[in-house]
Amino acid sequence: MTIKPLGERVLVKPVELEEKTASGLILPSSSSKEKPTTGEVIALGKGEKLEDLKIKDKVVYSKYAGTEIKDGEEKYLLLNIDDILAIVE
Repeated sequence: MTIKPLGERVLVKPVELEEKTASGLILPSSSSKEKPTTGEVIALGKGEKLEDLKIKDKVVYSKYAGTEIKDGEEKYLLLNIDDILAIVE
């Protein structure tokens, strides 16, 4: 299935980050009960506000933003550009 966002929307694949404790232990993302708030841009709509974003950019988005879409086993979020808070470099 090919998903093409319309207008000023962005398709993002959520990325779950590993957490590291002060002693150096790595906690898997499954131990955290919160939803991930970072992701990788997969596709862009054609809105004017999207000129700062590129495919494969890592972004930070609002915690409860977007619409979840499943394609087989993969989960994606369809976000409005206003729900994206920052680009991670």
